[in-house]
Amino acid sequence: MTARRPPKRVTPQYLENAALHYLERFASSSANLRRVLMRRVDRSVQEHGTDREEAARWVDDLLARYQRSGLLDDAGYARMKAESLHRRGASTRAIREKLAAKGVARDAVDGALDRVREDVEGGDLDLAAALALARRRRLGPYRAPESRAAFRDKDLAALGRAGFAYEIARRVVDAEDPAELE
Repeated sequence: MTARRPPKRVTPQYLENAALHYLERFASSSANLRRVLMRRVDRSVQEHGTDREEAARWVDDLLARYQRSGLLDDAGYARMKAESLHRRGASTRAIREKLAAKGVARDAVDGALDRVREDVEGGDLDLAAALALARRRRLGPYRAPESRAAFRDKDLAALGRAGFAYEIARRVVDAEDPAELE
């Protein structure tokens, strides 16, 4: 088994390179990028005795510069992530939780959900997402007709675990045809 290489000593240039490399691969909120960079700082503090406060200032300066230049945009990130999660069938509750875990402010999340709600016909965000999840996982009306009754409770439970209210889950699972809900 090969030994892990010791972490590099952080410098402003090293942190910038790490941030750019991360942003090339992943969309990120400011708070999430701060967590990623501070993990590197903490490893450098343990290994090399780096001054944590000075490195934290470097991270803050870097994030402020990226926000001014538009490279980091929490509202844009929230909008993109909310649209993606909604298309996959995430409830508004799940979207809020995932964005909060990434450090996105509540007002940015509310704005992102409002934008997604504008794009949904009828404006019922949770019903549209529950249908998308049911379609993707073949629940309720998307299940073979002969096995629907046997799996009704399991389908309701799957939608409930995904964060949908019982009323919405019941409407989706009990629908004869998905077109009647769309």
